[in-house]
Amino acid sequence: MSTIEDLKTENLPRHLAIIMDGNGRWAKQRGKLRIFGHENGVNAVRKTVENCAKIGIDFLTLYAFSTENWKRPKLEVDTLMKLLVSTLKKELATLNKNNIRLNSIGNVQALPNKVYLELQEVMAKTKSNSGMTLTLALNYGSREEIKQAVRCLASKVKNNIISPESIDDTVINSHLYTHDLPDVDLLIRTSGERRISNFLLWQIAYAELYFVDAFWPDFSEEHLVSAILSYQNRERRFGKISEQLN
Repeated sequence: MSTIEDLKTENLPRHLAIIMDGNGRWAKQRGKLRIFGHENGVNAVRKTVENCAKIGIDFLTLYAFSTENWKRPKLEVDTLMKLLVSTLKKELATLNKNNIRLNSIGNVQALPNKVYLELQEVMAKTKSNSGMTLTLALNYGSREEIKQAVRCLASKVKNNIISPESIDDTVINSHLYTHDLPDVDLLIRTSGERRISNFLLWQIAYAELYFVDAFWPDFSEEHLVSAILSYQNRERRFGKISEQLN
């Protein structure tokens, strides 16, 4: 079994993103309500965040609640929001203990007011931490993010603030929710599903993808290490050939 000590510290993904999938199915397998899976998923979040900080990951982004998740049953959505508030309150001390700064992306202003205020409070109380940046994608959808960026850029062109010719990757990046984050190096998805689900579509253009069959509540240090080891054994060419890299 591989451990954190087996990782090459000189070749870690700088930005790791995770689609935390399978809470509901994990609960159903045990004859429980879906929310039971979400509650146990919080434990996996805590362990993963602490392990990533221990490994030396600079940026960790977790897909916590998508723009499409509002379509779920109201009871489940309401319970998820309450769980988010209680988790933020409980984990503040752990974030500060591990020198982790909390960040968020998505249309967070549209979250229930109690959730939004708690999120802002925890972000404010961790903003001086200089270790890993933990970003929660909340009410996040990549297509919506890109649409907002296009609308903003179109308005600036219309008002002669910028020219169409000046719009390059850097300008587009600066108009995304993730403007202060680097591109994703490694994207992990749990539960055995092999899709991106409208998550960081622009930012994962050259990310390495890794899929885990385990449901999110069962995601362990061993799964995390295996994913990073797989990343470290891949050759990232960014359009070049192997000889050019060498």
